[in-house]
Amino acid sequence: MAVIELNSENFELTIRDNNLVIVDFWAPWCGPCRSFAPLYEQASEKHPNVVFAKVNTEEQHDLAGYFEIRSIPTLLIFREQIILFAQPGALPAAALDMAIDRTRSLNMDEVRRQIAEAGSSGANGN
Repeated sequence: MAVIELNSENFELTIRDNNLVIVDFWAPWCGPCRSFAPLYEQASEKHPNVVFAKVNTEEQHDLAGYFEIRSIPTLLIFREQIILFAQPGALPAAALDMAIDRTRSLNMDEVRRQIAEAGSSGANGN
């Protein structure tokens, strides 16, 4: 599957309409971003049921700001609209595959339960 470009118009729809989305925040001037791009493209071919997307931080300041991107490249992995992985820096191929596999193996009911518990304990001041 090809890597798609995300912007403020299609970002939310892409996350909402796909089970597993990996987003690479990058910039054209960034050497590590350019070095990571071929590996990211190869991973998209290896994992056809995953949406691989890129956000150009030079053009999409609002998205970069919303996700507090401070270093590029930065990867976010969304599953069922929940960010389960966020890491700056270019990952080696094996680490990217491992992150994808771990994300796929998570019990999302348990993840949502933990999020709900964390939210309710924070509301109580615990």
